[in-house]
Amino acid sequence: MGKDGKLKIMMYSLLDYDIKEYERYKNEFDMTFLRHKLDRNTAVFSFDCDAVIACPMDEIGREVIDELLECGVKLLAMRSAGYNNVDLQYAKGRLPVVNVPDYSPYSIAEFAAALMLTVIRKTHKSYTRTREHNFSINNLTGFELYGKTVGIVGEGRIGSAAIAICKGFGMHVIVNTPHPRNAEGVEYVTLDELFERSDIIQLHCPLTAENRHLINDDTIRRMKDGVVIVNTARGGLIDTRALIRGLNAKKISAAGIDVYENEAGTFTVDYTNDILEDETLQILLGFPNVVVTAHQAYFTQDSLTALCDTTMQNIREFFESGSCRNLIGCAD
Repeated sequence: MGKDGKLKIMMYSLLDYDIKEYERYKNEFDMTFLRHKLDRNTAVFSFDCDAVIACPMDEIGREVIDELLECGVKLLAMRSAGYNNVDLQYAKGRLPVVNVPDYSPYSIAEFAAALMLTVIRKTHKSYTRTREHNFSINNLTGFELYGKTVGIVGEGRIGSAAIAICKGFGMHVIVNTPHPRNAEGVEYVTLDELFERSDIIQLHCPLTAENRHLINDDTIRRMKDGVVIVNTARGGLIDTRALIRGLNAKKISAAGIDVYENEAGTFTVDYTNDILEDETLQILLGFPNVVVTAHQAYFTQDSLTALCDTTMQNIREFFESGSCRNLIGCAD
């Protein structure tokens, strides 16, 4: 416990836009904010804290979990839906972990639509041209979404929102998911069929050991020539080198990428006056038919508020009842 009997909380990887959200809770909790990410070198800063708030950019493996426990931490609260950066197997029975499974699915689904439209209608290139007073539309030909087949992988809340958006464009929607919701006007197919039939593929599924590099050389070969790929889910779903090979071979006509498998330590950092050392990312950024954004699909005021409120409610609920509805299930 911290001052006045308040729960003592350490928050890592603090960014400027986090401050105003979490400061709303400083009267209820004894909170400390760190800009450093949580890793084996910084875990010790959580000494005597009841809970730690972390994000997907943090590195929470065995050493970090042991250090957190040694510091007296009783709960790890992820301020995100994703937790693939946490060694859950090792945390089981040692350190409870909670997350925010639902915050604003519309923000991510809408951003996926924005990426899809951008790379297909080439608005990013048009913007650059007109800024330089070049009003030629040569080589900016796109194609209509109406009547095209979009394959959506994953039908959780985000995938469901994406389905509604794509249906609004008049697209034929095919879906692969382990838990079909039997949505009206949707065709449920195998993953192989989705790859073979889709003009556009959107990824809206979690990252697991089984689907890591779901998009790879083999699956790209089975796709339609000229396929468009949009990923706002998890970077590890795509083998980036295979994506580059598909782009070079013109098998993939365009890609909208908001997440990247090696984004930790790069995304959210300003490298304007520095050298980007990630050669794979440099190559990807060099394609005129690829738009890369820095994991911002969730980034709306609605999402930030919901993420904060649910994270703090998770902590409150856990310490009041000993459990939490958003407990990931790693604790006995």
